[in-house]
Order: sequence, then structure tokens, then C-alpha cells
Amino acid sequence: MGLFALALVILLAPLTAFVLNALLARRAWRLAGALTIAGVGVAFLASLAVFAQVHGQGARLDVSFPWLTIAPLVSRSIEIGLRIDPLTAVMLLSVSGVSLLVQIYSWGYLHEVEYDEHGHPHVHRDPGFSRYYTWMALFTFSMLGLVLANGLLLLFICWELVGLCSYLLIGYWYTRPAAALAAKKAFLTTRVGDFGFMLGLFYLWWQTGTFTFSTLEALVANNTIPPLVATIGALLLFCGAVGKSAQWPLHVWLPDAMEGPTPVSALIHAATMVAAGVYLVARSFFLFQHGPEAMVVVALIGGFTAIFAATMGLVNNDIKRVMAYSTCSQLGYMMLALGAGGLAAGTFHLFTHSWFKALLFLTAGAVIHSTGTQDMREMGGLRAKMPGTFWAMTLAGLALAGIPPLAGFWSKDGILGAVYDSPTVVAVKPLLLAFALITVFLTAFYMGRVLFLTFGGQWRGDAHVWPHVHEAPAVMLWPMLVLIVPTVLVGFWNYPFGPGDFAYGHFVERSLLHAHGLAETFHPELAFFSIALAVAGLVVAWAMYGARVVSAAAVTRAFGPLYGWALNRWGFDHLYNWLVGTVWVGFARGIAAFDLAVIDGIVNGVARATVALGQAFRPLQTGQVQTYAWVVFGGLIVVAIAIMLGSRI
Repeated sequence: MGLFALALVILLAPLTAFVLNALLARRAWRLAGALTIAGVGVAFLASLAVFAQVHGQGARLDVSFPWLTIAPLVSRSIEIGLRIDPLTAVMLLSVSGVSLLVQIYSWGYLHEVEYDEHGHPHVHRDPGFSRYYTWMALFTFSMLGLVLANGLLLLFICWELVGLCSYLLIGYWYTRPAAALAAKKAFLTTRVGDFGFMLGLFYLWWQTGTFTFSTLEALVANNTIPPLVATIGALLLFCGAVGKSAQWPLHVWLPDAMEGPTPVSALIHAATMVAAGVYLVARSFFLFQHGPEAMVVVALIGGFTAIFAATMGLVNNDIKRVMAYSTCSQLGYMMLALGAGGLAAGTFHLFTHSWFKALLFLTAGAVIHSTGTQDMREMGGLRAKMPGTFWAMTLAGLALAGIPPLAGFWSKDGILGAVYDSPTVVAVKPLLLAFALITVFLTAFYMGRVLFLTFGGQWRGDAHVWPHVHEAPAVMLWPMLVLIVPTVLVGFWNYPFGPGDFAYGHFVERSLLHAHGLAETFHPELAFFSIALAVAGLVVAWAMYGARVVSAAAVTRAFGPLYGWALNRWGFDHLYNWLVGTVWVGFARGIAAFDLAVIDGIVNGVARATVALGQAFRPLQTGQVQTYAWVVFGGLIVVAIAIMLGSRI
């Protein structure tokens, strides 16, 4: 089967599941789940076939179809189409693969076990089961369409569909006020960035007359697009990436998105919504390269977000929110790499992160499903009752911390090497390296804290819950065990001592116009230093929360107000609430008062004056013929007198 046919299968399989669920399976919950799992499964198999052709045979696809013709004023045709290259093939694998495992896991997660007073279990299915799988099918289709788009227009359409689906799924339990508010917060915050993205679309169309990536690449290669135009266009596109990938200062929606079901969080954080922003920067990387100032902005925001979000992950007690801040931080790492010129490093970390972050969320979901709480202070000792979940989370946590030989180490090391070798961020390179290395320590510390608080020590929660804590059911456990495989192995795809043709960097970059100099080199001193920092972070976490030889309370007091600021999200939520609720609403009220007092006052004053004038002259309109005759006669007399006086003068 050719690439075009495979691309259609990848898109149509989950879309068909969505349509059938929406029309036929709203009440047949088993059918709804089966259709979505089957649709995503078919998309995954087709993605494997695409990867095999692209990697093994060097196959490529770039096909466009006319969508809209603007005539007769201008003879321009807007096209949409599909593109498959190495970057597309990699993203298709992670999106469809993670989504398939999440769909299977969700079947068990949406069934809750409750125990009566006699200890007898009762299974309850979530009432929105069919609705959940319907939206998940649309979510997966939207992200796959975004990845396959061969131009900015179709990418933007699917981008907005991804935003819609995230809104629906974050607010899945819409009867909970917190979930409804979180969904609105995510939707509105990302719209701020999307407005910049839309301006970027219009600007690039105005300057070039095309949305297609291949045409834009050719214009850049021929130096037809001035660097200033590329810089402005790239920065406007980056606004959308800042919103979607929760980069500072539009990061505030991501922690609240945890109000949705945990499998939704896994999909959003691992392979769909937040991955879209990084993918957009990677896909339009040629524009950023042509405008080097934009690269510096991307690197600075990414580096700052990495360390900034990590500080909030240190102090949070909600296990899902710690994972959320971790995602925000790791996305910052990816942006840092892309801004530093490391396309391979940034996208490889996106690829590896999708697997072990999905595993982290699914294991967190298993813990929540079993214990009924998300607060790590009410957990402890779970290793004895959930050994499979424990080992899965431990491996994923160590991968996130950057412990070799797990996948996260190789991709994180690639980012450090990309920053170290970067020719684009020379002026701020020491600062960016400091951000990246400090974040290594912080990441290892908060992941160690999660592991020791959740699985170590003794149970600290409700004593009545402990007898019922159990390992995740097989339908949830097996997807987690499958995810262990890529968590351990996929990092070796970019193993620095292997054959060069095998390396991920060579695979992704060999089809790019500006591929030279992007593949990072291995720096043993950086690797050893980062390993030492990661180990130090884990050791400190063990000392504070495992062995408890260091008082966590004493450390908290030592940091004083910084701890409170980090726990309070550094005040950004309060700042935005004040800006919107006080400043902006106050400004709107001032404008409304001006409109009522001045604009409406003038208009209404003219109306009242007109009415008064009419009332003043109303007595002249009597309806009596003799009165009108006297008026005409009097008028003639006045005219005659005026003529006589005028003739004498």
C-alpha cells in the first residue's frame, strides 16, 4: 500500500470511529469503546507501515489539493494536502501508539470498584463512557491530521480541533465546577496563543501567497523571504506554540487540566495537545533558522520554562499536578533544544518523552484508581500491594530524571549537547546551560519525592481504604507494562556510539534543506555531570522522604517565602485574575460608562432636541384651512413689506 493510501487510512480510521460513535453507539458503551480502540489500532498499524517505508525505503509524500480559489480580484488558490517525511513518520508512531494504549487502559479506568460494609466489591461504570470514547476518537484524528498536514492552513484547522477536544475532555466531568472551570481556562488561555498563530498565517500568506511547507522551504532556500519576514512570521507562529505547549507565560492552564480523567491527561501530556506546539516549531524550523533572533527567543523561553515549572513540581502534593509541571518543564527542554538549533535533539526528546510520560500518567492513574486520592500525603507503602505499578513508575521516573541507559538520558543528553554546540545562542549560552543543568537536579528530586511518598514508608491515608488497595486490573496493567519497553529501549535509537546512519538525527534531518550542523555531538563531561546531578537529586529525595534523615519541614522553613511562592504558582494565577478581573474588566466598565454618558448622551440628546423642536412647532399644525389661509396671507404681507423696504434701500 502506498503512502497516500496509508495516510488516508490513518486519518479515516479514528474519524470513522468518531462518526459511528456519535451516530450509533451513544448508548452501546461496549461498542463505543471497541470502535475507538479498533480505529486507533488500525491507525497505529498503518503508522508502522508508513515508518517502515520511510525509514527502510526512503519513501516521501507531499500532495496538495485545491481548497479555495480567490477570484476575480486575485488569482490565488489555497491548497491543503498531506505530507509524510521522517519527522511525520516518527510523530505518527508516538501519537497513534500512545493513543492506542491509552484507549485500552481507559476501559478499566472508567470502571470503579466500591466496597460495601461487608467488604464485597461492586463495579460501577462511568455514565459518560460512550461520550468519552467518542471524543477520544476525534482527539486522536485531530492530532494525526495535524501531523500529516503539508501546510500551515490544514495544520491550523486540526490545531483548533485539538483545542476543542481538549476542552471537552478536560471538562469531561462537567458537573464538577472545578472541571468546568479548568476546561474553560485551558480553552481561553490557548486562544491567546492561537490568535498569534492566526496572525502568523495571515502575515506569511500576505508575504508569500502560500501556506504549503514545501513552497515556503523553497522560498527560504532561494533567499526570497527576507530574514525580517521570517523572524516576524516565526515569532507569531511561536505564540501558538507557547499556548499549546504551556510555555511561560501561558503555562497556567496545564496544571488545572488535571481535572479531567487521568488517561486524558496522559494523552494530552504525552502525544497530542502539548506535543503540537513543539511539532509546529520543528515543522517550521526552516523559518526560525532564517530568522536567528526568533531562535534566541525560543531558547530563552524554553530554558526558563524548564526550570520555572520544575520549581513548582518540587512542592506540589497532588501526584497528577507534579506530572503536569514535569511536562511543562520537559516541553521547555524541547523548546530550548530547538531554539539552540538542535532539531534532532528537540524532536527526539519529544519522541522519548511521549512514551515515559504516558507511563508516568498511567501509573499515577492506577494509584488514584486504587486509593481514591491524588494527594501523596495520603499514600505510602503501595509497593507491597501494587508491585507492577511500582516498577513501571520507577522506570519511567528514572527515565525522566535522565538515568542511563533509559530513554530519557539519551534524549536529555542530546539537548545538553545541542545547547553546548549551538551557534545561534552564543550570547546567552552560559545562562541556558545553567537552566538545563539545574533542571536536571530538580527533575530527579521531585520524581524521587513522588516515588518515596507514594510507594515507600507506611500507609498514611484512611485506614478503611488500605485493605481494599489492589494492583491495577489487567486491562490497565498491560498497557503500562508495554510502555516499559520503549521507556527502556527507544533511547538507543540515538546512541552516540552506534553507526551514524542508524542514528535518529541522521534519519530526521537528511530530508531537510538546512540539515547541516544540526546533529548534536556527545560530550562525556556534560553527560557525567548531568548523571551526577540526577543521582544527587534522587539521593536528596531519599534522605528527605525515604530514610527521613533530613527534615522536609526544616528544609521548607529554610527556603522561607520561596516555598510559599512556588506552592502558590509564583502568583501568576493571581496576577492574571487581577489583570483580567480588575484591570481589564475595570477598563471595560469605564468604556461602558463613557459609551452610556458620552456617546449615548450625544445621540440621545440630539433625539431629545429633535423631539422638543417638534413639540414646539406642533401648534402650527392645526388642521384648520382658515388658519392656514391667514398664515399664507400674513406671509404674503411680510414678503410685500420686505420687498418695499428693499426697494427703498
